[in-house]
Amino acid sequence: MEAKYAANGFGYVGQDLYAAGFALGAESVKRFGLVEGDRAMVWGLKSQPTRGLRTQGVIDALEKAGLTVDYIEIDSSTNKDPAAGTPTFAGYVSANPDVKLVVTDHGGLTATLETYLKAAGKGPDDIYAAGFDLSPATTPAIKSGWTDLVIDQQPWLQGYLPILQICLTKVYGFSGLHVDTGGGFADKNNIDFLAPLAEKEIR
Repeated sequence: MEAKYAANGFGYVGQDLYAAGFALGAESVKRFGLVEGDRAMVWGLKSQPTRGLRTQGVIDALEKAGLTVDYIEIDSSTNKDPAAGTPTFAGYVSANPDVKLVVTDHGGLTATLETYLKAAGKGPDDIYAAGFDLSPATTPAIKSGWTDLVIDQQPWLQGYLPILQICLTKVYGFSGLHVDTGGGFADKNNIDFLAPLAEKEIR
């Protein structure tokens, strides 16, 4: 649709799913000093068409760096209620005590990482934890160290820029804008700035 109607104002504002997943995986490897042979767990929705591209991007980035990746599909009960996944997480960590990184491709699961890690008998510094997306629920976990890295897809822009696009096309005849909003990261270094904006649903 975008390719067909871009000249008439059809654009896209949002994250490139695969690229966002790959970026988070690659950034995790770099920031946490992970090396070939390290074990990582990816908990996502790879089976879902299109949506699963983000999960696949994470896996590809980690495998490109030589990590051993264990993938777990988020089941329907955990998808609806992230707390339901606590036994799954604890069981995985118990069976794989050498895991160094966990990536959750689901906002609800990312916000529940502290609960998962505590249930597995782990502290905030025992396993690196990364996921999607920045939200009011994830900011306390980042501040307290339970979540180390979160990609920020900046949903406020996803609401604002399409309206601006319509106005620009209607008034000035501009062609469609293509804006990737998923290029930023939130961590302990910028969370104090981002937290109040997340509360207002601006970031």
